[in-house]
Amino acid sequence: MTQPLALRAEAENLASPLPPLLAEAEHLATTVLLGDHGRRRAGLGDTFWQFRPAQDHDEVRNIDWRRSARSDATFVQDKEWQIAQSVILWVDQAAAMRFASDDNLPTKAQRARTLALATAILLIRGGERVGLTGLRLPPKRGHAQLQQLATILSQDDDTDYGTPDAQGMLPHSRALFISDFLGDLAPFEAALTKAADRGVRGVLLQLLDPQEESFPFDGRTIFESMTGSLRHETLKAGDLRSRYLDRLAARKDHLRHLARTTGWQFTTHHSNAAPSLALLWLYQALERQT
Repeated sequence: MTQPLALRAEAENLASPLPPLLAEAEHLATTVLLGDHGRRRAGLGDTFWQFRPAQDHDEVRNIDWRRSARSDATFVQDKEWQIAQSVILWVDQAAAMRFASDDNLPTKAQRARTLALATAILLIRGGERVGLTGLRLPPKRGHAQLQQLATILSQDDDTDYGTPDAQGMLPHSRALFISDFLGDLAPFEAALTKAADRGVRGVLLQLLDPQEESFPFDGRTIFESMTGSLRHETLKAGDLRSRYLDRLAARKDHLRHLARTTGWQFTTHHSNAAPSLALLWLYQALERQT
């Protein structure tokens, strides 16, 4: 398992050569955080959006004691300015992401986690709030939040393929999903549909190993999932190449169509490509979603 501090250091090293990212899109032009206070235009600021159950990471000063007194649970308020500067991340932590075709390449999981955390660092530097889907980590700013992100993103899931959790995505916020998208696409369709219904716009980043893109196999080959639960042996792997590539292309087309119909953006990144290019694209894509 990647150590949180090492993951954060790698992500900060990736983010450091990039120029400061300024709030140029409409979203950030109308809400700029200065220290602990927001600067706003008329109609956007401390307007109340919703109550939500308090999480372990919420500060005591943010608890709404009047609302909490009416039940056994503790609640905090989501404010309009908080939602407007919130980006929610989901990073596939399933076993399939731990694949690397070459010892000199990072695993898909390593690259996905580094890109996600580097994006979070740049967003937080720009004054935005970053959190995780599934109510695991509400969007916040600061170094402590980055540490929490690193800790959670470093955890592995023993399932073959990841499934996004659409819970915790605030109305009219933005989101970033990173996965190889090689499993069942139905959960992704459901998550994106739910997000679109709440006015959430975001980015899908498909992360593939170069071997998964080219299918360079021939002759007798045994294909096995990272957990060992799926296995297929063939004597003529080369005969499968065209069918595999056709299905991969069709899957990308489906993801691109799904992103387009829900107002999201989609791209594919390979683990042997420069991560800085993907990081720049991710941030620019998130800016365009404001």
